[in-house]
Amino acid sequence: MLAALTAVLVLTVGHDGYFTDPAGLFGRYAVCWVLFALALLALRRVPVTHVLPVLLAGAVAVTVTGLVAPPRTSTDSYRYAWDGRVQSAGVSPYDHAPQDRAVARLRDPWLFPTGAACAGPDRAAIPGGPVRHCTRINRPAVHTIYPPVAEAYFLAVDRLSPEGARHKPLQIGAGLLSLGVTGALLVILRRRGRDLRRAAYWAWCPAVPVEAVNNAHVDVLGVLLAVIGLGLVAARGTGRRAAGGLVLGAAVATKLMPAVVMPGALSGVRRVRDAAAVLVPAAAFVLLAYLPYVLLSHDSVLGYLGGYVDEEGYDDPSAGSRYALLRLVLPDDWALPVLLVAMAGVSLHVMRRGDPLRPWSGALLVTGWAFVLLTPGYSWYALLLIALVGLDGRWEWLGIALAGAAVYLLAPVFGHRSALSATVYGAAVLLVLIASAVRRRHRTRRTPSGDIP
Repeated sequence: MLAALTAVLVLTVGHDGYFTDPAGLFGRYAVCWVLFALALLALRRVPVTHVLPVLLAGAVAVTVTGLVAPPRTSTDSYRYAWDGRVQSAGVSPYDHAPQDRAVARLRDPWLFPTGAACAGPDRAAIPGGPVRHCTRINRPAVHTIYPPVAEAYFLAVDRLSPEGARHKPLQIGAGLLSLGVTGALLVILRRRGRDLRRAAYWAWCPAVPVEAVNNAHVDVLGVLLAVIGLGLVAARGTGRRAAGGLVLGAAVATKLMPAVVMPGALSGVRRVRDAAAVLVPAAAFVLLAYLPYVLLSHDSVLGYLGGYVDEEGYDDPSAGSRYALLRLVLPDDWALPVLLVAMAGVSLHVMRRGDPLRPWSGALLVTGWAFVLLTPGYSWYALLLIALVGLDGRWEWLGIALAGAAVYLLAPVFGHRSALSATVYGAAVLLVLIASAVRRRHRTRRTPSGDIP
């Protein structure tokens, strides 16, 4: 099954069909998910003594498939490369948009093609000059959106990259980070006495080579830090919790998405002092990470964040496919308030009733329902969710990751993005509810009468 999964992943990553054949590309991707499920089932029959080498060999094979082609379904890594280059030249990435003339000296033919090379569908035009100019960077007229730890990572990759390496250093770096997530999962599972097979939910998942490695999304760095942070928070002792808070702060300062795991990190907390042991170091790290860029930048370090929120329709549900499930039963204007109330309720439930020894369980619950209610259209956001499944073991939440990929790849085919989003996320929610009910019923049957399950 692993050999088949690896082979089909190579075919999927090698298929340049995002603009020309999105349905065919998703079909290959769906086959990868079927093989992934079969590999997980086969892993259950592997003797315990052989699980670790099989799991690690599979992790390496699956990860390497992401390196066989340039980024296929996202151009975000080109912005990463540009931000790293700008910083290496001593310029703050928050001060200039890529198309600004002030940084024109840093352009090269790879990121900024000219003439006939601008014919590709993923090229954005650069105004000015008698010769046709374009760039591979998306939204070249706006400032970067990425937080400071991500920017530091881009700088490090640029400094370590040989001349003319193009996209490969970011892909290799992301591949190493994804293997690092596998290692962190294995360490935490072993220390907690859990089945190491759970790590395969991340290590063999098709979303990892596609989104984390091939597209080199920096989300994988945030995922690694979030996993380590939750592992530290679960350890006994105030010092470990404070260290976990610092690492979780680093995750938030990489990509804001990991902030959603904070209620899980506070699972079962009853004293203000225990909550402060996590929250204060996390907040302090975020503020201190931003400080150097605030001092060096002449423009806002928030970059295009506000514009991105508007663009994606998070503040105006009628403008896009966000809140697709809520909008099936509620007026558009109610979607955001209801989401905020629902997420507050889930977060409070996790903080009051969650297991402090398993903070990832509460983090998965909050993260999963955030995806269900927001119905995001970018498939790489789900990398965090997949890693939490690897820690907790509730495989049914993986359906949310596949739903995000379906929306991202198939929306151009079907056109009705909101209807597509409601359909695939609705199916994923149904899977979660059915699997949870079956698991609860099975647990109740195994628990002697009178005992608390």
